[in-house]
Amino acid sequence: MSAPSVSFPSPGPPTDGLPVPRRYWAIAAIALAIAMSVLDSTIVNIALPSIARDFGATPAASIWVVNAYQLAILVVLLPLASLGEVVGYRRVSQAGLAVFTLASLACACAPTLLALSIARVIQGLGAAGIMSVSAALVRFTYPQRYLGRAVGINAFVVATSAALGPTIASAVLAVAQWRWLFGINVPLGVITILIAIRALPETERIARPLNYAGAALYAGTFGLLLSGLQSLAHHAATPLALVQIGCGCALGWLLARHELPRAAPLIPIGVFVHGADDGAGRAAVRDSAPGSQRS
Repeated sequence: MSAPSVSFPSPGPPTDGLPVPRRYWAIAAIALAIAMSVLDSTIVNIALPSIARDFGATPAASIWVVNAYQLAILVVLLPLASLGEVVGYRRVSQAGLAVFTLASLACACAPTLLALSIARVIQGLGAAGIMSVSAALVRFTYPQRYLGRAVGINAFVVATSAALGPTIASAVLAVAQWRWLFGINVPLGVITILIAIRALPETERIARPLNYAGAALYAGTFGLLLSGLQSLAHHAATPLALVQIGCGCALGWLLARHELPRAAPLIPIGVFVHGADDGAGRAAVRDSAPGSQRS
């Protein structure tokens, strides 16, 4: 009598979500990654006085520990979502997790405020990789009939992480130095990466060239606008802030001209031009949503 054959599921893209228990492991990896990236945008606010005191920096200089992270996320968020359609959402998420974890270690060991700010920029790039494709990964993780539940879980994790950030930071600072706010990400990041490698779904990829010009215009537009608005808080930097905002608006106009005729734009400009109620607006929203296109 021959031994019974054992068949394994295909490693290709899931047709309607992942099987249990892999589905639960995948959503755990997505939730952990999102929680870490959101927490690191709020917990540092509580530690700014301690950071400024340790490095002998002014409050105006130490605020860049927060600004650097948020700015890095903003300028690459949509380009990384577009990259996920080409190379796979799983790859972008895993790369973002790895960059985020390594940058967290660099933040914990930073010898100067400048080194900490640079490490925060790199950490923000990793967080952008996580955030940019999380919704698409959720879509391919759960069956269509449970998609509303999955989106609700994802939104709950984001909201809870943002709300608990200051509380968690206060608890950590009560028993340890501010460096542990970043150091705790390292073991959590390693665990999340190991889960993600085994559980995150493979997704279909779109065979199209990367939109390098659109990504550069997007990064320049929102980077200059955010930096200019933040500079307005300092009266001495008002002229520089106005120049940054003006250049950001000019790049935004070029971005709109570049993206409007594209079939898969980084930003659905057609929604603002044609309106969301007509066919062009609906098509722009549909075509620009992560995971909405097929090869």
